Amino acid sequence: MSLSGKISTELPVHATADKWFHTFTNQLHHIQHVADKVHGAKLHEEGKAVTCHESIESVDEQKKRIVFKIYGEAIDDKYKVFKFTFEAIERDDGRAAIKCSVEYEKISEEVHPPYAYLEFYDHVIKDVDAYLLKAEKSATK
Repeated sequence: MSLSGKISTELPVHATADKWFHTFTNQLHHIQHVADKVHGAKLHEEGKAVTCHESIESVDEQKKRIVFKIYGEAIDDKYKVFKFTFEAIERDDGRAAIKCSVEYEKISEEVHPPYAYLEFYDHVIKDVDAYLLKAEKSATK
């Protein structure tokens, strides 16, 4: 069994890919105010709060892609490598989608792949999309 892997999820969103990319590159600190599962640098996982930190490894403005290194108590005791990739995708029909990928290397075979993190990212995307849509509607009034 391999200790490393990559898992992904992709969700359609209402806000534009440009708005999403702008939010993640310039207003990432606002996510904690709109996503129920994020409070400061704490990730609420299975009923308890754990600390996670991120550092930006790369930003590709043309592809609207950001790669983060994630670390902290929730990560370091399970994974040697944990990279989160955020990508805002503009579809040909004018709709947008958000693709989240996790590239990881487990410290042992007993550690499970981080599927719960993809579920977490799905929740955050839904919360942020609702916020962006509401903000967009308020701005057009």
